[in-house]
Amino acid sequence: MSADNLEAAYGGQVLSEARGEGYALMGFSASEVRGGLNAQGTRVVHVERNRDRFQGGGLTATMSATRSVWINGEFDTWANATRSVWINGSFNLVPQNTVTFQQIGLEAAQAKASNLGAGVKVAVVDTGVDIDHPAFAGSLAPQNEWRDFRDNDTNPDEEGVLGTGGYGHGTGVAGIVLQVAPKAIILPLRVLGPDGSGDVLHVAQAIDWAVKCNAQIINLSLGTDTRSNVVQDAINRATAKGVMVISAAGNDNRSSLNYPANDAMAGAAGDYSLSVGSVDAGDLKSSFSNYGKALEIVAPGEDVYTPGPDNLLVAWSGTSMAAPVVTGSLALALGQKWNISARDMIKGLTDNAADIYRNGMNSAYKDKLGKGRLDLTVFSKVQ
Repeated sequence: MSADNLEAAYGGQVLSEARGEGYALMGFSASEVRGGLNAQGTRVVHVERNRDRFQGGGLTATMSATRSVWINGEFDTWANATRSVWINGSFNLVPQNTVTFQQIGLEAAQAKASNLGAGVKVAVVDTGVDIDHPAFAGSLAPQNEWRDFRDNDTNPDEEGVLGTGGYGHGTGVAGIVLQVAPKAIILPLRVLGPDGSGDVLHVAQAIDWAVKCNAQIINLSLGTDTRSNVVQDAINRATAKGVMVISAAGNDNRSSLNYPANDAMAGAAGDYSLSVGSVDAGDLKSSFSNYGKALEIVAPGEDVYTPGPDNLLVAWSGTSMAAPVVTGSLALALGQKWNISARDMIKGLTDNAADIYRNGMNSAYKDKLGKGRLDLTVFSKVQ
């Protein structure tokens, strides 16, 4: 059915369609929705709210007041092996993250996965990325793949004022991925505005675009308290092609996860999706992290230092920061070209997670923090 025929049949406006894939996204005014929509023949019609349903970080993430000028050189210098990643047990590029990365065994993992994620494309669906920050020199996907779905252009640069709303969130997420997998390629896709909010349509479009651009991992450090059929359909299309989708659990300290993390282990997407919560440096649940039976794994998410807009180094806390730690870890594994499927990589990380329930730890959250904390010593078992 053509776009014109769809609009004639339903009213509204066709915003996105995939010929041969059997779906179309359409926009309607409130009056059109109230007037009712009729399914045509055997077609299924889902109606849901669109505007500003998503928030960065699974409703919130917090930037600390600690900020400094980026002084440690460029990621491409480091990634091209002219700079050592670790020196005497200290994480060289961002020493402030040494304890955080020691917690998950990153030094040994990067030694084992010495390709450091080379050639792995990671889509960061977020507030955009400060594309001029020296941390991303040589680490971004080709410019013709960049997209800003919110402003409908090809410039996914961050917009806003540092410390206000979501400004800097996507830059921080991308920077964490690159610290864990320095040779990975970041595909910046902007769907969230300066206040951190974004539309259902734009999130779904960005997921489809990431797949079209051959991203192997999609990081969703965003969420909503309402399930979205439109976004879930896009996630299902991605995972059906073997693309991994990593989602932040949310930061409301409640016993249920935000969407899409809440659906990560369910349905067709389950083998290729992963929900991520946050713990502190002592493996205790972060005070803000959501939890529940649907949560699959946790990772450090407090005071994680990462690039900030305007050539800064900043610290963020939130499940938004824990998610890219896991995303970067999967990029490390993919970069090795090991004979392991993406599905088995995800299973390997969860099955080998560190026990965070020992000796009564996290007793109030028993079996509600997934199988444990990300532990990259699992890489030592890969031959």
